[in-house]
Amino acid sequence: MDTIVAAAALVFQPYVLMVIFGSAAFGMFVGAIPGLTATMATALLVPVTFFMDPVPAIAAIVTATAMAIFAGDIPGTLLRMPGTPASAAYVQDAFALTKKGVPEQALGASLVFSALGGIFGTLVLITSSPVLAEIALKFSSFEYFWLVVLGLSCAVFISPGSPARGLISLFIGLFAATIGLENPAGAPRYTFGSVELMAGVQFIPAMIGLFAVSEVIRGFIHRTDPGKPPKTSGRGIISQQWQNLKRYPKQALRGSVLGTAIGALPGAGADIAAWISYAVSKKFSKTPEKFGEGHVEGLVEAGASNNGAMSGAWIPALVFGIPGDSITAIVIGVLYVKGLNPGPMIFITQPEMIYAVFIVFLLANLIMLPLGWIAIMSARKVLSIPTRVLMPIILMFCIVGSFAMNNSVFGIWIMLVFGVIGFLMEENDIPIAPAILGLVLGPMLEQNFVTSMIKSQGSFIAFFERPIAAGLGIFTIAVWMLPLMLLLLRRRRAGRTDAASAN
Repeated sequence: MDTIVAAAALVFQPYVLMVIFGSAAFGMFVGAIPGLTATMATALLVPVTFFMDPVPAIAAIVTATAMAIFAGDIPGTLLRMPGTPASAAYVQDAFALTKKGVPEQALGASLVFSALGGIFGTLVLITSSPVLAEIALKFSSFEYFWLVVLGLSCAVFISPGSPARGLISLFIGLFAATIGLENPAGAPRYTFGSVELMAGVQFIPAMIGLFAVSEVIRGFIHRTDPGKPPKTSGRGIISQQWQNLKRYPKQALRGSVLGTAIGALPGAGADIAAWISYAVSKKFSKTPEKFGEGHVEGLVEAGASNNGAMSGAWIPALVFGIPGDSITAIVIGVLYVKGLNPGPMIFITQPEMIYAVFIVFLLANLIMLPLGWIAIMSARKVLSIPTRVLMPIILMFCIVGSFAMNNSVFGIWIMLVFGVIGFLMEENDIPIAPAILGLVLGPMLEQNFVTSMIKSQGSFIAFFERPIAAGLGIFTIAVWMLPLMLLLLRRRRAGRTDAASAN
């Protein structure tokens, strides 16, 4: 108890609280701009944290990250331009609700269930971090291979339309992931002598191009007038979510649990958690045909998974010093600079610092509700801006975001190329989401497959020899076989019905 009181005294100081609110506003701003990710918000804060004490430094990063992950849903919902990669998983449903004139339903669900998922993840972080971290440490290349294959399989479930079009999109993303030197052999592939392409296709410029620039091109070519913005009062942003919680309690809990568990796996993060949670929601939904048409069920589960994964990523970071994602990789560096060496001993030598971090997590997710409400009410005015004014502004932010990744003009070229590709894909009813998934998970798939084959000396049986790998592998294969089995059952029932009617 004395440790908790000491931790609370470190957090509830005017200066620390001011830092929390300031970094919350900063995270909201960065996350709401397409192309400026939560990772970028963290990276931009690092130089500032050098002048802070440990608690406000960590508080600034935690708060800005939580806000940025939620705020990425705002441009995704209003403009179909996801602000962060995690928001791309369910952008189709969110934007469809905006076209129906009820953007508050999408934004409210994202806000409330992001906060609930974050709080759940924080409670797990407090109570079960050593246990979950030990499980995560048992993951080798075999387990990661099956986890990535499962994530890629989700492309079939999340893509609207036919599975064949979803596979085409997935293969486009996987092909883009093979470009460059980032492969086990270290040999240049599809670079055509370009030095810049040796670094591979940068994910953020590609995502900006596929989602945002393609929308700008569409608006320029078709000259579509979106008409008047939907008349909405904004009163149901938070209050309406009580009905959603009563309607989808299993989805909220499942998203929180799945997000936290995936976040605890080193290298996974909120992006993969959102994709998998959305796919799982559609797979087990009673009305899967509504997904992609403006259905809030997927937003509930994936929204809870987003911030649950952010909290979960801190489990291996704090307990073992292993980053759960790119954000915690930056955080570990900050911890070392502040003299807080992450690892099991920190719970013994400096427990008050750990509990201070836990309190900051809870505060960040609680203040997300009022600040998110203000951000949503302010962002709704974006719909009132004429398209001829809005699109050039969006394009300017896209260029800045693409350039800022590596301070390279080549990022802008990647953005433009993928903008044209995204436009052509959507003109032919090929979904974009699986391409993004392939681009993100492609390198992980290849790396873990080659590493596993080297370990096993070419034996495929080794992929099922470890208990966790065997469980993941059997589950993944079952996911593949389930649609085929359902198809065979439907045909058998149809055959019996035809035979009965003939008699």
